[in-house]
Amino acid sequence: MALEIYRKKRNFRTTPEPRGRIGTRKSRALRFVIQKHAARQLHYDFRLELNGVLLSWAVPKGPSLDPHVRRLALHVEDHPIEYGDFEGIIPPKQYGSGTVMLWDLGTWEPVEDAESGYHKGKLKFVLHGEKLGGGWTLVRTRSGKYGGDKAWLLIKENDEHARPGEDSAVVEGEPDSVASGRSMDEIAASADRVWRSDKSVAENVKSGAVARRKPARAGSKKTATGDGAAPGGTPAPRRDAPEAVSGIGGARPAALPDFVEPELATLVKEAPGGPDWLHEMKLDGYRMLARIERGKVRLYTRNRNDWTAKFPAIAKAVAALPVDTAWLDGEIVVMQASGLSSFQSLQNALSGDRADSLLYYVFDLPYLDGYDLRNAALLERKRLLEAVLPAATGALRYSSHVLGQGENFFAQACQMKLEGVIAKRAASPYRADRGRDWLKIKCFQRQEMVIGGFTDPEGSRKGFGALLLGVYERDGKLRYSGKVGTGFNDAVLAGLRRKLDALAQDEPAFANPPRGAEARRSHWVKPELVAEIAFTEWTEDGTLRHPSFQGLREDKKARDVVREHPLSDSSGAKASERSRHAAEAARPRRPAALRVPRRKKTSATTATRNVIAGVTLSHPDKQMYSEAGITKRDLALYYEAIAERILPHLRDRPLTLVRCPNGWQKQCFYQKHAKDGASDVIDRVTVPEGRGKAFYMMANSLSAVVAFVQMGVLEFHPWGASAQKLGSPDRIIFDIDPDDDLPWRRIVEAVRLVQSLLDEIGLRGFLKTTGGKGLHVVVPIRPTHSWGTIKGFAKAVAELFAATFPDRFISTMSKAQRRGKIFIDYLRNAEGATAIAAYSIRARSHAPVSTPIGWDELDGDVRFDRFNLRNVPERLERTARDPWADFFRTSQTVTAAMLKKVGGADA
Repeated sequence: MALEIYRKKRNFRTTPEPRGRIGTRKSRALRFVIQKHAARQLHYDFRLELNGVLLSWAVPKGPSLDPHVRRLALHVEDHPIEYGDFEGIIPPKQYGSGTVMLWDLGTWEPVEDAESGYHKGKLKFVLHGEKLGGGWTLVRTRSGKYGGDKAWLLIKENDEHARPGEDSAVVEGEPDSVASGRSMDEIAASADRVWRSDKSVAENVKSGAVARRKPARAGSKKTATGDGAAPGGTPAPRRDAPEAVSGIGGARPAALPDFVEPELATLVKEAPGGPDWLHEMKLDGYRMLARIERGKVRLYTRNRNDWTAKFPAIAKAVAALPVDTAWLDGEIVVMQASGLSSFQSLQNALSGDRADSLLYYVFDLPYLDGYDLRNAALLERKRLLEAVLPAATGALRYSSHVLGQGENFFAQACQMKLEGVIAKRAASPYRADRGRDWLKIKCFQRQEMVIGGFTDPEGSRKGFGALLLGVYERDGKLRYSGKVGTGFNDAVLAGLRRKLDALAQDEPAFANPPRGAEARRSHWVKPELVAEIAFTEWTEDGTLRHPSFQGLREDKKARDVVREHPLSDSSGAKASERSRHAAEAARPRRPAALRVPRRKKTSATTATRNVIAGVTLSHPDKQMYSEAGITKRDLALYYEAIAERILPHLRDRPLTLVRCPNGWQKQCFYQKHAKDGASDVIDRVTVPEGRGKAFYMMANSLSAVVAFVQMGVLEFHPWGASAQKLGSPDRIIFDIDPDDDLPWRRIVEAVRLVQSLLDEIGLRGFLKTTGGKGLHVVVPIRPTHSWGTIKGFAKAVAELFAATFPDRFISTMSKAQRRGKIFIDYLRNAEGATAIAAYSIRARSHAPVSTPIGWDELDGDVRFDRFNLRNVPERLERTARDPWADFFRTSQTVTAAMLKKVGGADA
């Protein structure tokens, strides 16, 4: 079609659309874009770049992530490449008049020859978009209903990006623009945002017809929209604002978020040195985020609890700030005469109507007047914050800092008897959850503890004698950690006793409760209250020495309270999750614990047989694998038995899950985003997705794994990168994916060839079954390269084998061309892609397990479903040698020389 039909339908003297031209771009990556178009009827324009134009289809209902759903796609005229940047309004009386949104964009890869497939009427491809990913197919139907060959079908391939069933409705679940974050109504309300065909793309961007998708560079004095109005219906910065926020590097025009997930600090032993760190006092109060929207203020704890009503004076002071929209991050405290914050004084102030003594120390500014600042450097955010906040009067305070001099700052803080300091990387962005950009260094020991019981008062004391305390360990169990009997006044004793009585229960919640006379003096309560405790040290048996009660932490969930272990490396550069995993991998195993327990039904165990790792299973006898008689309880017991093996491969990694609530033979679907209602033992991680972010789930404990089993999860597919460094994978996966009819010996030969290549270039690989016909060769690496580099390396390896052994290997995922051959699936190494976890069960007959094996085991029978839920625990008990014992201890990386050997680009 080229552009002839496109141009014939438009009068470019009046239409706002670009006339465009046929041409190629510098980038080798082919572009795709989906534009949500409210013309006479709402539809989605699906466009793929090929031969200098955008091939275009109108999809009335939009794409579906369900492989069983086929969406009608009407082939329309080709559009110019420039059209792929258009978001705005086509005026009335023009062809296609209405509102146009950039709903998704990215790059695409044809699976087969694109031109040939397009002309034959079957185009298979992989999308790398901000909302859509994985394999797709466009196939022509030749239906006469729509005239000739205009009717095509858009179909999602069944892969890890698919979401069968109710989770497939991506157009309803993610309705807004990936370019500006705006809704269709917000775009339509911006009458000035109209594409003009007599202007260049750059001029249209400058005038506001298209939102900039790159942040303005530091030092720029222009706003992102030319006229000073931020897109998304958000206001421009006030004229009395300190300066144009858009001039901050990393600032991004965006609508005001409903909530900002707070950044958390990691406990370390020593303060980092050097000029790259800034240091603040560690305040002893309630962490609080403030949301401002045109004079209306809401105050939130880090767990999203609305505490505005608790601090009306603080809310009033925040509302008076000279901003229209903002998010503030800080700590509400009470300062003593000594100049130190005191959590006990804060508790007393809240219970005694002393609101005038409350102060809000603000230390960060994640959002301001239409701009998301989370990708801006911390120093830039604090500079803006200092200009926004008033002088040190009233209830608001700017939390000042010292740049560099970390050791001296920490020493002075301890001399002043402060709790400690917070060190932050000066150039770091604002990232949700706990990372290594923010560190906390304590002068003395403090942490939250869960209250699991109390003792009776003695003598003249009222209320209770002591609180029984505990923390959750990594196995998900609440461990008794001692008792505290000091730090209370009469009012606290009486008020706390009322709360304890309301939570009374007959049995202890501790996994290791006190015994003997101490147990007989104890009263047990539900583990829901959290106390702040000061103490001198942990004893060798895991109890507190010289504890003192500081107050209740109503802003913390009991399930979040774990024992804090300070990392020895304060710089954040040396210690890594790999070293922690290596230590766990080296820890002596206890083979007897690996057998799936067969618990007898006795009167003592019947009441608790459905509680595994602290998680209660509903319908524990539901058949998940009816052909093998495997129930939900059996799944949980399996993971309990092999927890030490699977957890290192799941911990701190975003997950894609295969959920089959009614068993593997019934409807199953993929899920990766965290949803409300998921168990508190399941950790969340913020993952950049599109122009915003999404919350994924992680399994950091056995309790989390069992909670997933309770949800009907049968398969765990973790990322190839940890939450601490999502942009850099720490493993390469070569998925040996054979034709279904290929004999086993050919698969073994292929894997041996991969092993030989890795040995030759100097990389060590580890082997595991997949629970299917294929095998995985997994190469642990240091997280020093980008996803693009590692994917490019894996692709080069796949293409090298296809070129060297064309009769055995293929470098494309086409099933039709795979007859008698093997596809080395390198796509497992793309950002966001996943692979089945080692020791995960599969949603296939008889519950096969993806099992690590030794290279010498290839000569035996390790194919298909050789390993399953029943025999893997027995294998681990029987086999003294762990074939993956060195996995987390292997330190290696992909070098430029390796890339050159396999024919890839330089690292």
